[in-house]
Amino acid sequence: MSNSKKPLRIDIVSDVVCPWCVVGYKQLAKALEQTNTEFDIHWHPFELNPNMPSEGQNLREHIMEKYGSSTQESDASRARMIEAGREVGFEFNFNDDTRMHNTFNLHQLLHWADQQGQRHDLKQALFTAHFTDGRNISNKEVLADIASEIGLDRSEALAVLEDQRFAKDVREEEQHWQQQGIQSVPAIIFNERHLVSGAQGVDNFKRILEQLANM
Repeated sequence: MSNSKKPLRIDIVSDVVCPWCVVGYKQLAKALEQTNTEFDIHWHPFELNPNMPSEGQNLREHIMEKYGSSTQESDASRARMIEAGREVGFEFNFNDDTRMHNTFNLHQLLHWADQQGQRHDLKQALFTAHFTDGRNISNKEVLADIASEIGLDRSEALAVLEDQRFAKDVREEEQHWQQQGIQSVPAIIFNERHLVSGAQGVDNFKRILEQLANM
């Protein structure tokens, strides 16, 4: 009788423009590495701003409008994010021109990349493009460039964005997770049973993984 365990299934519901989704994932990745956990990650779409116009909005204006926060609170929040990113080796570069984006096109591109086994790579590339490099991810040409940089076909990426062939699939998947009660991200589900919300920190994720290993 084999005692080899199946890899831990990890479903992550997140949005590309969610800074704590990057931090939470990087914390989890460190915890997985430090606990030598075998795992299988599945990314799923969530839109922080489904009603955002396609050209996006200045991030500071957006945060002030959405949360009623002051410039000082916005600066303090950015400083916390930058530090949290630094701790897990991710670089946030915020400036006065940093924008918030509508991410529906990104999720369609990720859905397409998933069919080629590259959703994870594209997700990481999009996080970096947005938060580190400040690229305009509202622009379809830029999205096609990013896809080609990880080895996907640029013209096919552009076609996917132009004809919106995966729009219905993405909407259905978003609705599925909302119906599961997911209202904030990151939402991380272990073995399709145990939901953990937010960026928990490397040590907390290690504790969770150790508990799961003993179940």
